[in-house]
Amino acid sequence: MHYTGTIWRPPYEADSLIIEATAGCTHHRCKFCTLYEDLPFKFRPSPMEYIETDLLEAQTWYHDPLRKAEERLFDIAEASCKRVFLAGANPFGLKARHLREIAGLVRKYFLGCESIGCFSRITDVATKTDEELRELAAAGYDGLTIGVETGDDDALAFMGKGYEAKDIVEQCARLDSAGISYAFFYLVGISGRGRGIEGARRTAEIVNRTNPWLIGANMLTIYKSSELYQEILAGNWEEEMEVEKYEEVKELVASLTIQTEFAMLGASNPVMLRGALPEHKSQILSALDAIINDIGEERLRDYRTNLRHL
Repeated sequence: MHYTGTIWRPPYEADSLIIEATAGCTHHRCKFCTLYEDLPFKFRPSPMEYIETDLLEAQTWYHDPLRKAEERLFDIAEASCKRVFLAGANPFGLKARHLREIAGLVRKYFLGCESIGCFSRITDVATKTDEELRELAAAGYDGLTIGVETGDDDALAFMGKGYEAKDIVEQCARLDSAGISYAFFYLVGISGRGRGIEGARRTAEIVNRTNPWLIGANMLTIYKSSELYQEILAGNWEEEMEVEKYEEVKELVASLTIQTEFAMLGASNPVMLRGALPEHKSQILSALDAIINDIGEERLRDYRTNLRHL
């Protein structure tokens, strides 16, 4: 298989077939991000021959190797892979034609594949026409994971995200219209010390106008190699306390009115939880209270400072 550097995927894509479609990020300007710093380039699409070779190799994983080769030929396109996740920071940034070609290869080797997912930036959606989005939906693209991070315009601008909160609403409405579902990643602490509650309120105002099937909250973890660390040293930004981050999450959950799943999964979260909203809202809020009151700042901060890698 052709994999470049560290391969990142959402926790809920654990059972998907991971095929690298791109390496690096088209944007590569978010001040907090260090995920792709080990790459010697900013962004690179995977050659189509690599993708096809990887799909062919992966096909052998879904068949009984003890069966005779001539028997396996009859069901080779019926391999039981139901979902493919395209690895890379934002493969949805590829041109629609390129994405359709990849989908064609997926269908060639996995006829039974039901959907294709990947990471996407809001700006990746914006570069595609409504017709292209519908074509991509028809090709099987669904369940995108979008790192919206926040609905706080001040934080989006400071961190260099490259879009505004209103763009989240506009582009997600276009995905809804095309029939492409999506999940959000929310970055807890992105608004900075003293602004977490306000950032959560602004985010809820935006998210309540969209239809994510899941909102995944991840804790901002700052590494010395990031541009954000230099901003801290220069006195331009202050990190939230760990307890403040959980108070921010409480405000976000309390302010959400849409039906969705809420989750805190992945290494950045010292305590993981998942539940449905609004059904489990009270239980989630109680769990967050317990983290704040029973675990406390010292233990939470100890986890953060000793987190060597996300």
